[in-house]
Amino acid sequence: MAALRRKFGEDYQVVNTNRDTTAFSAPVKKKRQRFVEKNGRCNVQHGNLGGETSRYISDLFTTLVDLKWRWNLLIFVLTYTVAWLVMASMWWIIAYIRGDINHGHDSSYTPCVANVYNFPSAFLFFIETEATIGYGYRYITEKCPEGIILFLFQSLLGSIVDAFLIGCMFIKMSQPKKRAETLMFSQDSVISQRDGKLCLMFRVGNLRNSHMVSAQIRCKLIKSRQTPEGEFLPLDQCELDVGFGTGADQLFLVSPLTICHEINPKSPFFDLSQRSLMNEQFEIVVILEGIVETTGMTCQARTSYTEDEVLWGHRFLPVMSLEEGFFRVDYSQFHSTFEVNTPPYSVKEHDEKSSLLSPLSTPTLGESHGAARRARVFSVDCINTTDREERAGQSRLPSKLQRMSSSGKEDLQRKVLMLSSQHSEKACSTGDLPLKLQRLSSSPGPEAAARLQLKALKVGFEPMTQSTGDLQLPPTPAPVPARIHTPLPSGGGRPEDNLPAKLRRMNADR
Repeated sequence: MAALRRKFGEDYQVVNTNRDTTAFSAPVKKKRQRFVEKNGRCNVQHGNLGGETSRYISDLFTTLVDLKWRWNLLIFVLTYTVAWLVMASMWWIIAYIRGDINHGHDSSYTPCVANVYNFPSAFLFFIETEATIGYGYRYITEKCPEGIILFLFQSLLGSIVDAFLIGCMFIKMSQPKKRAETLMFSQDSVISQRDGKLCLMFRVGNLRNSHMVSAQIRCKLIKSRQTPEGEFLPLDQCELDVGFGTGADQLFLVSPLTICHEINPKSPFFDLSQRSLMNEQFEIVVILEGIVETTGMTCQARTSYTEDEVLWGHRFLPVMSLEEGFFRVDYSQFHSTFEVNTPPYSVKEHDEKSSLLSPLSTPTLGESHGAARRARVFSVDCINTTDREERAGQSRLPSKLQRMSSSGKEDLQRKVLMLSSQHSEKACSTGDLPLKLQRLSSSPGPEAAARLQLKALKVGFEPMTQSTGDLQLPPTPAPVPARIHTPLPSGGGRPEDNLPAKLRRMNADR
């Protein structure tokens, strides 16, 4: 821990590096068959080809290149050995037919091939001719036309065999498969949050200083499934997005990189949680392709991750450090991970919880103002509003109504009563007025009359506001007019005598 803090700073902290201390302990699973091995070899064998095996012979060069090295070397040795024996036998047969074998040591006899009097000498002559060694002891004479024809055939056949076998060996030795041995993949893949999103991540690295030109990475999810029609698809392949739309799949593989697949509604892992991961069976195949800088040949490296190799709530340890004048990569920590706080539920469950916790829709501004106006007009409690609400209500009135309110309380009261009698929803008698106003109208005394006129002034504003609701508010609030508290003329008699004439007639009718 102290070494990590010295290397990456004091703020760096490893939560836990033990894989067995997760929230949900995974049950012990039996090791199952992999579709692609960790070294990239596809674990698939083709059988019952029938008459299709002849296709391998038609593409003999590729067949020889695809063979394993032991079989390739065996074919190489056997081909040259058989060719040498066949050609040596042909030279021996020519010498036997002409009788050169019986006159091998006769200096006066001119053979087809000098100093060839048995099979070993014929074999040595072929090797010297084929390899152009030319010791000078064995040679063709001019009295053997069949030997000249066989020599031409031997030269042509030897060139074809050399080109075929040496070409196969060269292609097999220069195959870019060996370049894939220096491309590393992490032993495990991890699932944790990055930039507030749940992601599946794994790491790739290049051990050589030579670069991979136009390196590109792809991921395939291998999982059996059943269609809604009932069709079973074994080992169905599904593409995993690792940044195809954003260009993140194009790699500059100079240092180890962490490849990220964002788990979103389009991802096949949208409903994958930490608990459901224990019961899943899938395999993630990773394919890294690029051009080898030294040879210009295309190289492909592969690996795979099963569900047991996907660690929930882990993150890779950093491997890059800044040295004096260069960056250093510590490959001893290439496969190391540490545990981080990660939600155990899936992205689908998280979205559902977020939708349930979202606030309900609020009413619109017009509906809220209309409800407020209706509550103020038809409620008894609207009379007991505070002075601040009165000033705010008067400032929202149009300038015409404000001038009407400032012209005098008697004229305003008369206009309010006229408007209330014309509208069907307004009060047409004292019985339709608010209850508190009715009680005020029946109470004796000059104070009650003054309060009655003041309350009528307050109630009068709301009906006029209700009837002029379509008018636009002024751009700037108008000054609040001062209320004139003029006492009503008091006199003896009943309180109804202080009311206007029309209101007295309405009371008399009731």
